[in-house]
Order: sequence, then C-alpha cells, then structure tokens
Amino acid sequence: MPASSQPPTSPRPWRVIELGTLGYREVWQQQLALVAARQQVYDASAPGAQGDEQGAQDAQDAPGAQDTLLLVQHPHVITLGRSQKAVDNVLTADDVEVVAVERGGDVTYHGPGQLVAYPIVLLREDERDLHRFLRNLEEAVIQTCLAFGLPADREPGKTGVWTSGVPGAAAAGPVRRKLCSMGIACRRWVTFHGLALNVNTDLSYFGRINPCGFRSEVMTSLQHELGSPVRLAEVSRELQKHLGHALGRTA
Repeated sequence: MPASSQPPTSPRPWRVIELGTLGYREVWQQQLALVAARQQVYDASAPGAQGDEQGAQDAQDAPGAQDTLLLVQHPHVITLGRSQKAVDNVLTADDVEVVAVERGGDVTYHGPGQLVAYPIVLLREDERDLHRFLRNLEEAVIQTCLAFGLPADREPGKTGVWTSGVPGAAAAGPVRRKLCSMGIACRRWVTFHGLALNVNTDLSYFGRINPCGFRSEVMTSLQHELGSPVRLAEVSRELQKHLGHALGRTA
C-alpha cells in the first residue's frame, strides 16, 4: 500500500449493513440520515460546545451515530455528480431514471450485478485528507480484485480502479479498462456516497452514457475479465475486509 494511503494504526469500530437490492433514492436518504447522526457527534465534541462531555456522549449513543458501511445493489439508475459536464454525458437514458446528487465526479450507471459501497465515516483530525481517503478506497478495491485473481491498479490522474486484464489472457476492447467508479461527498468531515464495483454487471447499460466522461467501451467487470460469473456475496466479503483495513475501521 502506498505510504500516502496508510490506514490509522488503531482501528475504529463501524457497522456493516448489507441492504440487498434497494432503490437508489431510498439508500440516498439513508445515507443523509446517517451523515446527520455522525455530524451530531462532531458538533457535540467540538471545542467550545455547550456541555461538551455529556453532549458528546449523548451524540455517540444516538441511533445511527456510528461509522457505517452500506453495501447494496441498485435497480437500473443513472446518477449525475457535481461536474458541469455530467448532464451532457447522458446520451440516451430511455427508461432508466436519472438522479442528480451531491457527490463529486461525472455521470455513472448503477444496476444489478454491481456492488455499491457507501462508507459514512466521521474523519478524525489525522484522517482529514479527501484525496488520501479516495486512494484508500481504490486500494481496497485493488486488493479485492486481486483476491479473485485479477490484477488491478490506478490510472494516473483519474479516480477509480482499472485493469489491463489477466496476464496472458486475450480481451477485446481498450487496453486499459475501468472496473470501479468512485465519487464521494463530505459534510463537516463526514463522508458519504462511495464506489461502484462492476462484478456481473450488464455492461451494455453504460452505452447510454459517457461514464465519467469516457466512452462506454472502457467499462469492464470481474465477470468480463475472468470469463465467468463471480459470486457477489464473496466479493462483498472481500470488499468489507479490505475497506476496513484501508480505512482503519473494524466491524
């Protein structure tokens, strides 16, 4: 792991919640509620807050006040990040809902067979570097892909996780292909939104957009690269483990 993305030495607790398949807007609202709960902890423990000790304890005890990792699959949906070019990169949505949200980045697609992870994390003072946070998310996905025999890495200057495929295996399409898209938001040092790893995703849906400003052909999946479907539950277990390590959290 690069030195700039080392996790905290003492893991902090978080909850891991597997939501199965759930609509995008519903999970978005869950994220916002969790962010608000974590912000109460931040505000109650801030220097100068009235009743510092008791307020911080009450906030810590509030429902949903822990750091939380949500894991989910969404029905078909296209989401637009804050990039001004995002809407221009929607080519033809047809019957797929388009939702504009507050995360960073451009346009992306979510759908069945894709594992989406939303870390709602209150960053402590030693963690408050959002570029490092993104690199940590990338590292977790890279290690997850390696666990299934697929080498993956970063693309210089681009956020997300890419691959050149299994060594020695022939693959159609671009030499460099994108496995995982990322886009986060942060409110008073509480992160939300996250990453989308293509596992057994129907890649044809990316043809409705220019994902993250790229041509749709750049997108790939674990199934496409490995030549057969991958059990999403197994990918979820690996991703949970590696996100916990990369972010310094433990369930």
